Amino acid sequence: MATALKAMEPTAATTTIKDQVSAEEWALRVDLAAAYRLVALYGWDDLIFTHLSARVPGPEHHFLINPYTHMFEEITASSLVKIDVDGNKVMDTPAPVNRAGFVIHSAVHAARHDAVAVLHLHTPHGQAVSAMSEGLLPHTQTAMIAGHDVAYHDFEGIATELEERERLVADLGTKNSMILRNHGTLTVGESVPQAFLRMYFLERACEAQVLMLSAGRENLNNPNQGVAEKVEGQSSGTGMRMLADGLAWPALLRKLDRVNPGYRD
Repeated sequence: MATALKAMEPTAATTTIKDQVSAEEWALRVDLAAAYRLVALYGWDDLIFTHLSARVPGPEHHFLINPYTHMFEEITASSLVKIDVDGNKVMDTPAPVNRAGFVIHSAVHAARHDAVAVLHLHTPHGQAVSAMSEGLLPHTQTAMIAGHDVAYHDFEGIATELEERERLVADLGTKNSMILRNHGTLTVGESVPQAFLRMYFLERACEAQVLMLSAGRENLNNPNQGVAEKVEGQSSGTGMRMLADGLAWPALLRKLDRVNPGYRD
């Protein structure tokens, strides 16, 4: 009997990443891999650059990030790299990690225990708004949904220096979205779906702002006083969490399963 049981045990050659991690971590890997592929699907990727991360459940403060070798549409749950807050790989893999990705994401994960997921992009529209002195303007419904929760961080060069982490998290504070000036956009969430939906609203707001400014700043219609504050109340709290986790994310996964399956591998 013991011999039979031993024969049934997985060997080193057949053991998969899924076999080596908890069910909670695997579910997180699937969501994060899906987010990478959705970023590519929406045209928000930047070759192999930029990065999305998610903190693994548990006291170790490990987090998952992309291998610095893959296009975003290639990311799978198994290919994600697990590292600690010092940048050390927790599981053996030959894949390198983007240094700037480690600096930015380790800063937020270490400082914000509610930041399970952190998304950072360099889209043309996000970069364009990041270069505007006024930042995000409250002239569209989407901008009002995103804008009340946006912080700003000044550009210090490519984020490879550990000293920047303290200033970045101080600027982020308790906000869940950030415009990195002259750089790009960043969102956090208690889940991958929440961070992704915040990024969707922020990026759509930036895109609309670039388009509307083509008409000239003097031709914009200013919203009535108090409307932005009303929208803030309508798009905050438990309602937004339910919208992200319970409604938008399952629909996004169904779409991804139709057009780019395989992220669960």
